[in-house]
Amino acid sequence: MGYWLFKSEPNTWGWDDQVAKGAAGEEWDGVRNYQARNFMREMKVGDLGFFYHSMKEKSVVGIVEVIRQAHPDSTTDDARWECVDIKAVRPFEQKVSLDQIKADDRLADMVLVKNSRLSVQPVTEDQWHIICTLGQTQP
Repeated sequence: MGYWLFKSEPNTWGWDDQVAKGAAGEEWDGVRNYQARNFMREMKVGDLGFFYHSMKEKSVVGIVEVIRQAHPDSTTDDARWECVDIKAVRPFEQKVSLDQIKADDRLADMVLVKNSRLSVQPVTEDQWHIICTLGQTQP
């Protein structure tokens, strides 16, 4: 199983928007960064991800699941861009802020800490369990 982090501006597409899509989920579209696109190409159905609110909130707020592997992004005719579909699994009982993540030495190598601008990024299994514990949710 793979673990990932999906970043979104909550005023554009937030956790509540993702939850509202239910089991059908939604494309994680609009990504125009080659590295982020390549990470989506690595994803498998059933992989889990953190849903991260960027901008002012800067917090992990929930868990999502990949429900469709990489396919052409419907928001462009440019064949270079692909996306996956994700669905909401559950919210965190407590949001885990970027400040909390940066303050935890065990998470110092996390991509979110080293390259906070990347919109789709991998998370190690250890990082996954640490953040789930901080958010008081089941991994």
